[in-house]
Amino acid sequence: MRTIQVAEVTQNIAQMCIEANHFLSQDMRNAMKAAAGTEKSPLGRQVLGQLQENMDIAGTDRIPICQDTGMAVVFLDIGQEVHFEGGLLEEAVNEGVRQGYREGYLRKSVVKDPIRRENTGDNTPAVIHARMVAGDKVTITVAPKGFGSENMSRVFMLKPADGIEGVKEAVLRAVQEAGPNACPPMVVGVGIGGTFEKCALMAKRALARPVDQRSDIPYVRELEQELLQGINCSGIGPGGLGGSTTALAVNIDTYPTHIAGLPVAVNICCHVNRHAVREI
Repeated sequence: MRTIQVAEVTQNIAQMCIEANHFLSQDMRNAMKAAAGTEKSPLGRQVLGQLQENMDIAGTDRIPICQDTGMAVVFLDIGQEVHFEGGLLEEAVNEGVRQGYREGYLRKSVVKDPIRRENTGDNTPAVIHARMVAGDKVTITVAPKGFGSENMSRVFMLKPADGIEGVKEAVLRAVQEAGPNACPPMVVGVGIGGTFEKCALMAKRALARPVDQRSDIPYVRELEQELLQGINCSGIGPGGLGGSTTALAVNIDTYPTHIAGLPVAVNICCHVNRHAVREI
C-alpha cells in the first residue's frame, strides 16, 4: 500500500489548471499546423493561422488561450494500492481548482445553483470522475471545458436496429446543428454503448485522448476516419466561415450495452481542446 497526502493532489491540480488554460497540448498544436497546410479555403487558412498565433501569444505571455477558461473536469484513475491521507480527496481536488483559478487569474464561470445563478467566486466545485485501476499510482487529467462547445453536445438513445448507420447519422447531425457555435475546428468525442450516463462520460473522456491516437478496435478506427471525412465535407470550416477543416479528430470509445438499446453521446470541443495529464 502506498500513501499519498491529499495536499500533493491539490498542488498538482492547481498547477494543471493553469497549464491547461495557457498551453495547448502538443498533439493539438501538431493537428492545427497540419490542418493549416491542407485547408482548401484561403479564409480558412487565415483563421487557422490566427488561431496558431493566439496559441503562441497565450503561451509566451501566460494568458488564457480562450476567455472562457471552462468548468474544471477532473478525471482520477486511482490505483487500488493507494491510500490517501490528510483530508478528503474531493475537498483536495476542489482546493486545487480554487488555487489554480485564483493564482492563474482565470475566469470564474461556475454558479452555485443552476437556476439562481450566483457565482461561486472560485470556479468550484469541479466535476470529478474517479475510477479504480491496478497499481499504486494516480493519474490525474484536468480538462477545463468551455460551454460554447459543451452546449452543442447531444445524447441519442437509438434503437439497436439503427445500427452503425444510425450512429453515423446521429454524430453528423450533432455536428451540423452545432455549426459555428462550437468554435471549429472542433474535436468530437463520441461514446457508444453502456447506459444514458455511461455513453456521455465516455464521450467526455474521449476528448482527452491525443488526437493522433486512433482506436485499437478496427471497425471503430474505420468509423473515426469515416466520420472525420464526413464532418470535414460539411463546409462549416474554421471559425464557421467555410472550408475543409471543420474537425481535427473524431475520438470514439465503446462499451457493452443492453440488448434493447444503443446509446450514443456526442461531446463536442472547440479548437481549444484543453487537457493536462500527470501521474503521481
